[in-house]
Amino acid sequence: MPKISAPTVAEHRSRQRTALLQAATDILVTDGINAVTPAAVGAAAGLARPSVYQYFSSGAAIIAAIIEDVFPRANQILAESLAVAGTPEERLDAYIRETLRLAAEGYHRPASALAGAALPPECLTRLMELHHEQAAPFIQALSELGIPDLPVTARLLGGIIEVGMTMVESGQPLAVVTERTTALIHGAIKIPAGRQPV
Repeated sequence: MPKISAPTVAEHRSRQRTALLQAATDILVTDGINAVTPAAVGAAAGLARPSVYQYFSSGAAIIAAIIEDVFPRANQILAESLAVAGTPEERLDAYIRETLRLAAEGYHRPASALAGAALPPECLTRLMELHHEQAAPFIQALSELGIPDLPVTARLLGGIIEVGMTMVESGQPLAVVTERTTALIHGAIKIPAGRQPV
């Protein structure tokens, strides 16, 4: 039986899988989706390719696992931050602040690497589901604020946040980008006269 590096076989396998996912995510971000192969991921994690197949059947399975690892984790962090915000304005600000912080910490890089890639249909569908889940609190806050033309406005304001994410990923100061992003969105969502938040 191979030597294990944890108190139990189950924990050892969990650690190995985590190491493989981290290696695969690093390869995805650095070299693109086509570089994510069982051989490359195994080499990066210090495992032989046959060992990788104990965890993932193919490169597509590795990509699917990255999607299920990175995105739900980021969405959960975001949800926990929004849970303590009361008013729509507070939730909007918390969404902006936390989304930019997550981008600064690298959570958005896998999404950027996957954007425009030729994903298997099931991966693309799941990725869209998780993206909609992530955007839902933002859209809900805007809706409660009575923002007109919600689908169009939400996409336009989301574009401001996406630019902010790109900026903090490239090294711009998080505090400065967060302040300016928040100020721009505040300035854009003035509620029209005669309309009240829902």
